[in-house]
Amino acid sequence: MANIGSVQLTVTVDQVAANVNGEAVTLNVAPRNVDGRIMLPLRETAALLGQPVGGSASQPQLGRAVIDAQRNTATVGGAAQQPGHVVTVGGNLYISVRLLADALNANLSSDPTGRTLTITALRDGGNPLAPQARFATDKTTYAPGERVIYTEYPFDPDGAEITARRWTGKQDVFFQPGTYTIGYQVINARNLQSTMFTRTIQVTGAPMDTPLTYALKYSDPGDSFSDPLVLSYPAVLAQPSYSNSFPLLFSDSPEAPTQNGILYQDTVYGRARLLAYHMNGLRRSARLYVMARNLESRPVEVQTERLGETAPTRIESQLGQVTLLEYFASNGARTLTLAPGQTAAAYASPTLSPGSGVNVMQDINTTGRVELTFVMLEDTMPPTQLAMQQIPYLPPDSRHQRGTFPNAVRSLRVNLGVLPARIVIGDGQVDPVITGVDRLTGQPQRLVGNYGVLYDLQVNGAAGTAVALSPRGGLYRGAMNIEDGPLKQAIKLPKSGNAISPNQPILLWRSLSDQLNIDFIPASGSNLPISLVFYRTHPNPGYGGVLKTYQP
Repeated sequence: MANIGSVQLTVTVDQVAANVNGEAVTLNVAPRNVDGRIMLPLRETAALLGQPVGGSASQPQLGRAVIDAQRNTATVGGAAQQPGHVVTVGGNLYISVRLLADALNANLSSDPTGRTLTITALRDGGNPLAPQARFATDKTTYAPGERVIYTEYPFDPDGAEITARRWTGKQDVFFQPGTYTIGYQVINARNLQSTMFTRTIQVTGAPMDTPLTYALKYSDPGDSFSDPLVLSYPAVLAQPSYSNSFPLLFSDSPEAPTQNGILYQDTVYGRARLLAYHMNGLRRSARLYVMARNLESRPVEVQTERLGETAPTRIESQLGQVTLLEYFASNGARTLTLAPGQTAAAYASPTLSPGSGVNVMQDINTTGRVELTFVMLEDTMPPTQLAMQQIPYLPPDSRHQRGTFPNAVRSLRVNLGVLPARIVIGDGQVDPVITGVDRLTGQPQRLVGNYGVLYDLQVNGAAGTAVALSPRGGLYRGAMNIEDGPLKQAIKLPKSGNAISPNQPILLWRSLSDQLNIDFIPASGSNLPISLVFYRTHPNPGYGGVLKTYQP
């Protein structure tokens, strides 16, 4: 708190009630009468008077006084003081009110009983080179659940840059009534630190928002919030809708090949989605390729419509999220023209060191029959047609999947009614797994997790709602693409870290339009199922409707 010219502290022996410049405060430790001297807690009194305590824990300095906390002695201006002016009681260091006044050149007065004392001290001048911390709140009294708006305006006396900030007690909202003190310090480019600047607010009265309604108002997309009832909300049945779908070629087995070889292979004509997830199990650097061979007697174009890639990385949970964000952000088709019988790389990963991995998702469209081959080759081996003929087809491992799945787009339509409600994705029951075949072995395949499947979700009745992702199968880290009227945005889920708990959903979007379109692709390296939870965003009955949008 900014002080006026003088700070006036009034205290009473054996009472924690005190007064600073006309404002009531409560002491943590009451003043004491010890052997006829009125003693005050050193550090708490200095803080109330706005005076810094320097030195060390065993030898603190206050104004002109130097205290020896081990011997309970003191000097003022270098002159030794009589014994009894310093005591330690209950682990708290006390000094006499007379010593305090002398150390600060302060004025001391008392009432007729001598039990109530007033100390008037000049505010500390501080270091003239130190930065000054300043902030304000939009109010001094708030309702429980009301947003607190902080405006920072620190400055440096010489205009040096403020390089760091530290808060104590700061919250964007307080849900429990009480008195809260917020502190703020800054550091400048010279590494000089300001004194702590504080303001006190009161939280009282009827609540404006609960933690849930507050989160639905103010959380940013990608932020988590608490909702312990999320799994109790009814599930809304999504209705399938016709879509112009196309096949998914999925390569994840063997996930970590230990030798050069062909991982998967099939033929496509027209549109297809390619998804590969592999770790380099070779003992040397390698690269993943998707090789395209023209099977026609005429030139064929292989057009890449969208491409998302993560490589190289050893952090598996990063693979899916970064790939999806890249995939949603990609635009502008790239075309590869193949002569009859020609082979070329439709995709080539960066060099993968041993143990690092790659995740790539690629939408292509061909003008003729093209054989696509997923292959892992050591970095020194060129991906030629001759090389393709010399390396083996690698058998699948026992834990992962590969295959061709005929429906890479699942179009769903939902009409919202009573909220909150959930849409369940990837549970294998309400939302069945996609089925296909491994073209290399002829074995049927079930793509547990539906990785690579684009859920084209159209939600009707979405105006005035918020939607959040609730993980139900464990760790989830991905992205979704939103179309809300003229707005289009890819959302990183969560904004940082991982989503793990169903009771900690991640805010996805607040819908402005009645029709909200969500593109969702399960992220490689994450777990399904997930729920999309829809809430009404208007406040519940009994709560205020104030929405504070200013946030400097």
